[in-house]
Amino acid sequence: MPAPIRYVQDSPYFPPSADVVVIGAGIAGTAAAYELAKKGVSVVLIEKGLVGGEQSSRNWGWCRQQNRDERELPLMIYAIQRWSELAAETGEELGFRRSGLVYATRSQDDINAWESWNRMAANYGFSSEILTAERAKALTPGSTSQWLGGISSPTDGHAEPALAAPGLAIAAQRLGAFVFQQCAVRGLDISAGRISGVITERGLIKTSSVICAGGAWTSMFCRRHGIDLPLGNVIGTAFRTAPIEQKIALPLYTPGFACRPQLDGSYTMSVSGRGRLEPGAQGLRYARQFWPTFKARRKNLTLNLGLAPFIRGPEAPARWQMDGISPFEQVRILDPRPDMAMVEEGLAAMRSEFPQMQQIRLEQAWGGMIDSTPDAVPVISTVGKLPGLVISAGYSAHGFGIGPGAGRLAADLATLDTPVVDPTPFRYERLTDGSGLKAPGLM
Repeated sequence: MPAPIRYVQDSPYFPPSADVVVIGAGIAGTAAAYELAKKGVSVVLIEKGLVGGEQSSRNWGWCRQQNRDERELPLMIYAIQRWSELAAETGEELGFRRSGLVYATRSQDDINAWESWNRMAANYGFSSEILTAERAKALTPGSTSQWLGGISSPTDGHAEPALAAPGLAIAAQRLGAFVFQQCAVRGLDISAGRISGVITERGLIKTSSVICAGGAWTSMFCRRHGIDLPLGNVIGTAFRTAPIEQKIALPLYTPGFACRPQLDGSYTMSVSGRGRLEPGAQGLRYARQFWPTFKARRKNLTLNLGLAPFIRGPEAPARWQMDGISPFEQVRILDPRPDMAMVEEGLAAMRSEFPQMQQIRLEQAWGGMIDSTPDAVPVISTVGKLPGLVISAGYSAHGFGIGPGAGRLAADLATLDTPVVDPTPFRYERLTDGSGLKAPGLM
């Protein structure tokens, strides 16, 4: 597990019904529950493990508009606005700081891609600063590289993964939402072709509307009800250093490592763009859909083959009854092993780039399972074949920052309100009929 996540007290009373039930208490689910409660809707938030216990507490903590796929940019612009409002609105410390972000590079190809992205983003009223070599050096004081340039967005920032989802869950409770942990949803109750309730290990909650924000488990859950959701799971590694005099004052992305300064003087770190595949039955099922993305990113992926993913976890070919133990109860919190060779590589890269950080040392490393779509754009969508269901999943390693926007959009869809942004780029059907399924953009 990463650093201890903030404790959330369960609600004292398990309700028999609600207007909306949200499955999964990561950043997307807790943000949806908060926005629903703010609308005055009765909502129950159900989590099989702990609030924020999986990928929402295991990510880098970056909140960026910069370098987003164009399809996500309007929602991300809204999400940054919500991040800026939420601390005062909720009274909760989510760790958000509008610090700015810096990317530095020695590659002309990177600079060309960022310049092209900046021209696109200008159509949405957003602009980053393309950095000269001198400006990149000035924003990375003490670095040894002779940067060719970079890109910076002073309006972006970062939040604290250990605080954000729990803080939103607590804020939702204060507005009347019910929150329950260690309580798996085994499936949906369906009557006359539409949702009529959710079946949990503690009993039935009647509802006509469900938001499924189950992260890496979402595809397995949907298949139980005949809904084919092509998701691929990638294991990422991140780590935390011991507190040190911080020479890097804001989130920084370099070819060798990425880091985020934490409030206590430590850093959250990772190696840029790297991941591990441990496919099971689900990985094989959707291999064809993911083949183009896999080929494009093969050099950054490690492939580990084994039997374990076929037996247990979100990749397994599981079957279960609604009155029996489900896979979600067998694994309360996904805690994949970190890649320690990558950790050492990242620390070495930081020490080499910033000699004044020679004394930096590892405090903790962890793995996290990231649910991804073939085009690396999430699904935030109703499902035509099952009225009452909204899927919020497939955030493809960049879901934390967009979480408040994703929560608002899912809440709007669940209540049939006018969506805060055009939901078309996130529609479920693009993954099954191929329409609008484009190659991943700059991430």
